[in-house]
Amino acid sequence: MGKDLLTFTSKGIYCPRGDFFIDPHKPVHRAVVTHAHSDHARWGHKYYMAQQRNRHILKLRLGDIKLELKGYGEVTMINGVKMSFHSAAHVWGSSQVRVEYKGEVWVVSGDYKLEDDGFSGSFEPVKCNTFITECTFGLPIFKWRPQDNVYRDINDWWRRNSENAKTSILTAYAFGKAQRLIQNIDHSIGNVYVHKSIENVNNALIQDGAVLPEVFCTDPSIKKTDYHGSLVITPGYSFENTWLSAFHPCEVATVSGWIQVKGIKKKRRLGQGFVLSDHADWAGLNEAVRMTGADRVFVMHGYTDVYARWLRERGYRAAVVESLRIRE
Repeated sequence: MGKDLLTFTSKGIYCPRGDFFIDPHKPVHRAVVTHAHSDHARWGHKYYMAQQRNRHILKLRLGDIKLELKGYGEVTMINGVKMSFHSAAHVWGSSQVRVEYKGEVWVVSGDYKLEDDGFSGSFEPVKCNTFITECTFGLPIFKWRPQDNVYRDINDWWRRNSENAKTSILTAYAFGKAQRLIQNIDHSIGNVYVHKSIENVNNALIQDGAVLPEVFCTDPSIKKTDYHGSLVITPGYSFENTWLSAFHPCEVATVSGWIQVKGIKKKRRLGQGFVLSDHADWAGLNEAVRMTGADRVFVMHGYTDVYARWLRERGYRAAVVESLRIRE
């Protein structure tokens, strides 16, 4: 029974008895969405269900969709299957999905982290028989420093640049990392500006209940000298045009978990940066698995082979989900 509660199909994770998909990557009739990042929330489904903090951010990203919203922990019966959302602490409104039928419980993690960032909520451990987990950073080399230390380093870097009349530019994802930075940096150092795409996300999240410190949107009418001493947060893709020239003299840094590895840092041309991720590190992954109490684990998205082997060596029944097919 438990083996068939959720299956892995060409369209995504499917619950045959409930007749719904979780984070499907091809158009389906009913999609249960863990969060609003584009690799989890895709356009083209007939009906969407998500946690209630996602109303405006999903519509910003997907348009006028048919969307049903639920609170954290609220149980919905779908063809006899119990389904509920539980905080994943990855980004605003992110969820794990709990699915239960006749006492058999599976949990799909979506993306998650265990450290409370002061904005996205706290990770909720959910007991289950089978856990489907991401492992984006599923190698022992990924070990995050306490986030307060990282924010202190960012503030020191910004302050030094400000003293030299330079603009400080941080590249970060428009949804998730940008808001985490806005929430936690020291706004007393100077003004904080954001790219228009980040402002759009901020406005959607505020409509969904988020509270953020005041920031300003970049604008071509603003003089270069007015930016000096300020911090600008922008997505990495903004560097693909002449947009950056508006801020010289400036210092640029990337905020990413991938900064942890020098080889990856060089390959992705990340340059100077600060290690901060919205995904669990190696220790976080292991702690999350332990807290579920599951004896069966499927791993997705990341260093899957290494992590599945590690889990099997510790007595778990672990397998890799690769392109939505199980590989033992």
